[in-house]
Amino acid sequence: MKFSIERAVLVKAVAQAQSVVERRNTIPILSNVLIEAGPDGVSFRATDLDTEVVDRAPAMVERPGATTVSAALLNEIARKLPDGALVAIAADAATARLTVQAGRSNFNLATLPREDFPVMASSEYAANFAAPAALLRRLFDKSKFAISTEETRYYLNGVYMHVADAEGGGKSLRCVATDGHRLARIDAALPDGAAGMPGVIVPRKTVAELKKLLDDDDTQIAVSVGDTKVRFATPTITLTSKVIDGTFPDYTRVIPKGNTRKLEVDASDFARAVDRVATVSSERSRAVKLALDEDRLVLSVNAPDAGAADEELAVAYADEPLEIGFNAKYLQEIAQQIDRENAVFLFNGSGDAALIREGGDDSAVYVVMPMRV
Repeated sequence: MKFSIERAVLVKAVAQAQSVVERRNTIPILSNVLIEAGPDGVSFRATDLDTEVVDRAPAMVERPGATTVSAALLNEIARKLPDGALVAIAADAATARLTVQAGRSNFNLATLPREDFPVMASSEYAANFAAPAALLRRLFDKSKFAISTEETRYYLNGVYMHVADAEGGGKSLRCVATDGHRLARIDAALPDGAAGMPGVIVPRKTVAELKKLLDDDDTQIAVSVGDTKVRFATPTITLTSKVIDGTFPDYTRVIPKGNTRKLEVDASDFARAVDRVATVSSERSRAVKLALDEDRLVLSVNAPDAGAADEELAVAYADEPLEIGFNAKYLQEIAQQIDRENAVFLFNGSGDAALIREGGDDSAVYVVMPMRV
């Protein structure tokens, strides 16, 4: 195998592949990236057995072939090569070595045979559809903050992507995540061909990797969904992942239906005020109290070991006075998801979950459980 590739192209492709590789591996081949050179360019493939990414890059291929080399090492070398360099890469099967050459720099790296590299088996997908990158980015970006990190509740360690009944009628593509303390439910228009897709729980790591595919608003993402795997593909990158084998709980039961006390507040002002008063709260609970009166909200924190803080905000509120406490981090994370100017909070009582919307937009709904303060 022998080819030449621009340094910037190499850096991007190897970084994408290397991010899937687990840092601590007991199986040496899983630390490697599989490089395959052919008439259409070069592909870089990496896997952790649950997730696989393939990045195809343009290159001048002199001799087709394939080998595997340490992903972390190749990534580090590529980043340290000078900008604008043309990188010559060649593999010698007889010596099991890969040479990387750019200008006066020469590297000689150990390789492992490509036959040892595990390639994720292809699957039958129940649904195949295309969706704009911006649509998928909104669905996953706005829901992923609520993914649980508790390994014992493994079925909450991802985003539940499924077809659901939209609030205004019809069907929508919906992403939901929850950790039992807060919940995010985001809807988008259902793409053509997606109606028959099974509901799948996309793992946290896959959601993080997916972000790199969704940078360009003009890109159409080819999505394939099966019972055990999900695949997202751009013209140059394909990300395939196993889905979490579990049943996502009935989240509709925790979304409040009868909350009538309505608070409307500027989302960015609210997030900044929460951040300021939470400065004095203890790290363990980070509880902030919301005291509501007519068109007035007072945020306060009382931490006996550190001190106290409060801040008043002008808001739109016309219901009975209410005092309720929340985890400051949860309030901030939800406020940061809100694209519209105003956040709308709907309360019931001081011991009940709060419902949060983005202005008059029903496609994004957040729920947060209260804390005792």
